[in-house]
Amino acid sequence: MTSIAETNTEARAFRVHARHLDSHDARTVREASFEAAAVAYLEDLHAIGTTPDIEVIVRDQESGHQHCFRIDLETGEAQACG
Repeated sequence: MTSIAETNTEARAFRVHARHLDSHDARTVREASFEAAAVAYLEDLHAIGTTPDIEVIVRDQESGHQHCFRIDLETGEAQACG
């Protein structure tokens, strides 16, 4: 069974920040999913540094749900923070 969240393609507001940065450095993006919001944030992030991966926290502004993704900057692969 597919959930409503998986089939919803309407853009919504997410607050996103890199885990190593303070939350006051977060950015609001409008995207269709948590994953798309993380990618949109990384496309504009200039303070990545020299680490091979980054952890990004994505919070849905309406529901308050949040997810954390660890993204390998070399391969582009992502997984849940652990």
